[in-house]
Amino acid sequence: MALIHLAVPDTVPGLDVAGAATGGPDGGSRYTYLGPEGTFSEQALLTVAAARRGIRVPARSVPEALDAVRAGEAVAALVPVENSIGGQVGVTLDELVTGPPLVITLEVMLPVQFVLGARPGTGLGDVRSLAAHPQAYAQCRRWLAVNLPEAVVVEVLSNGAAAASVAAGEYDAAVCAPIGAVRYGLADLARDIADRPDAVTRFIFVQRVATPPVPTGDDVTTLAVYIAHDRIGALLAVLTELASRGVNLTRVESRPTGECMGRYAFFLDCAGHVSEARVGEALTGLRRICASVRYLGSYRRGGVDQPVPLPPGVFDGDFAAATTWLARVRAGTAS
Repeated sequence: MALIHLAVPDTVPGLDVAGAATGGPDGGSRYTYLGPEGTFSEQALLTVAAARRGIRVPARSVPEALDAVRAGEAVAALVPVENSIGGQVGVTLDELVTGPPLVITLEVMLPVQFVLGARPGTGLGDVRSLAAHPQAYAQCRRWLAVNLPEAVVVEVLSNGAAAASVAAGEYDAAVCAPIGAVRYGLADLARDIADRPDAVTRFIFVQRVATPPVPTGDDVTTLAVYIAHDRIGALLAVLTELASRGVNLTRVESRPTGECMGRYAFFLDCAGHVSEARVGEALTGLRRICASVRYLGSYRRGGVDQPVPLPPGVFDGDFAAATTWLARVRAGTAS
């Protein structure tokens, strides 16, 4: 199977986030996402009820989407942060710690289900050229090698661009998201063509800093911490602040700070909500020992797995009782 590197112009018709975040032509709020139209990002955004009712505006990049929120041109942005196969989306992590602070208020876990889309009337045997985003091609490579071994694969800039280029007659078929095939009037020659059918992309819904959503009992708190590099065991000390308070660390990622070689920021996902005593005490502990901590939000967990049960002694009532006991000790009234 031949592979050609060719960037097809990925235009985003109607991209205009210069207006207010609310009060658009239909009176709805603006929500932006990593475009173009017809991609998994748009499909993920459509799972958010408020965004379905509002004005959805595609952005050309993750920084552009987040900057629209910072500038007040959109109420929120939905961007990818990690994939179960490809790992972290570095540009999203970098942008979250650059510039005015933003917070995550929701996460969306979207199964990555690719289809092979073509113009109606096209058969599998008619496919000689195939448009695909590099990551889409990588995730469907084995299926394509078996079913379309002679097809020339052309890399394009997005799944939406792949579908649009087929609709325009440039290529015979596209590896694309189901929403892209529908958007551009393509027929499904095959469904679920990914080599790993259980792949999932995690998207985050990002807004300007405000009061966190109310706790749900199954929440995640995300932080970016910068450790003290002149202290031996600094990362271990960070983990100890969490573990000693019964805060389960569900994800840790490192990203270079850009200062010099060997300097990293660590992105932590912790089970729990900032309003809970154990999480709050862990955050104050991190703030004491780290060079810097950026709070990136507390929000309902989007996964389907059951949360890890909390150990005894870490519930809010336990912290309150311990605080009351200490106050009595200091007052000389403890028994």
